[in-house]
Amino acid sequence: MASLASLFKDFQAQTTPYPMGLEIVHAKGCYLYDNNKKKYLDLVAGVSACSLGHRHPIVVRAIKRQLGKYLHVMVYGEFVQKEPVLLAKLLADHLPQQLNTTYLTNSGTEAIEGALKLAKRVTGRAEIIAANKAYHGNTMGAMSVMGYELRKSAYRPLIPGTCFIEFNNHDDLKKITNQTAAVILETIQGGAGFILPKNGYLNKVKKRCVEVGAMLILDEIQPGIGRTGKLFAFMDHDVAPDILVIGKGLGGGLPVGAFIADQKHMVKLKEAPSLGHITTFGGNPVIAAACRATLETILKSSLIENTINKEKLFRKLLIHPQIKEIRGKGLMLALIMDDAKIAQLLVKSCINEGVLLFFLLFEPAAVRISPPLNISEKQIKKACNIIIKVLNQIEC
Repeated sequence: MASLASLFKDFQAQTTPYPMGLEIVHAKGCYLYDNNKKKYLDLVAGVSACSLGHRHPIVVRAIKRQLGKYLHVMVYGEFVQKEPVLLAKLLADHLPQQLNTTYLTNSGTEAIEGALKLAKRVTGRAEIIAANKAYHGNTMGAMSVMGYELRKSAYRPLIPGTCFIEFNNHDDLKKITNQTAAVILETIQGGAGFILPKNGYLNKVKKRCVEVGAMLILDEIQPGIGRTGKLFAFMDHDVAPDILVIGKGLGGGLPVGAFIADQKHMVKLKEAPSLGHITTFGGNPVIAAACRATLETILKSSLIENTINKEKLFRKLLIHPQIKEIRGKGLMLALIMDDAKIAQLLVKSCINEGVLLFFLLFEPAAVRISPPLNISEKQIKKACNIIIKVLNQIEC
């Protein structure tokens, strides 16, 4: 029989000509194990998705408990099911008052689609404003608000009525008008290189939205669930969105997304017409159980506040001439290298040394560091020592 790696290339659709190709057979905590029994210290966490690492026992127990009751029983929104209901209540308890109603989806991208639809329904307007170098997903609606032409030109025509502004450019805010249904922004720009908002930018965007009657959608799919030192990154900026989009780290390693808004807005999706946004598997009880266990575990621990101390440790240890700067916050960090070639060599060489790093979408000189929130200081020191060792070898 052909090898699994060969079957992977022959039968599973690919996203790039050059996949990493590791054959993973086991994962636990902050480590992955391949078919040769080699272990890898995971500084990627499934691209910010495995907040508590791999197979966290509390999450696994919650999944098994729900598996013993039932799996999928009905399309979203028809039956009362304990796990999705309690998850929605838990989220509401820890969010601003107006973010009180959650629509659970199968992915962050699907949640983006729902958020865009909701903004159009609430405002009765068509125009969406997004940021250059923004990434919100790859479905047609999400791709329409992607601010990177190279990645979307092959799929045009996309959804019309989308305009773009520069993230952190205050002068561009005049483009938000009474024709605008919503402004959609990543609270921290991910694919662009982990760009933080500065000089009160988010507050000024929100103020402009209020002035013209537009909605503010914040995409927290990547920075949310404690990764940047607060439960959600917008909480650092004294501003709350009209619609919040989350995913990735909520699922404990399972696929999930959600968009959250005031109930007075969310009701627009259930009438005139009814079934305005529907999903078969959204709110799946097994996944909701994993989400609730993940969120409760994070909230009951000191993991969120400790992300800042762990960030400081990474910044202290990762000093090297090849590292131009370290962007981001908490455990959402990007090493900006001298050039793309060094970034590629670093990722490849670190894999050989047993440390898993990854890239960002639109910044070729960036190397992603987004480990599980429960990575230990000892593991951080080990990873950083290997990164510096590899950079010294590259330099030679």
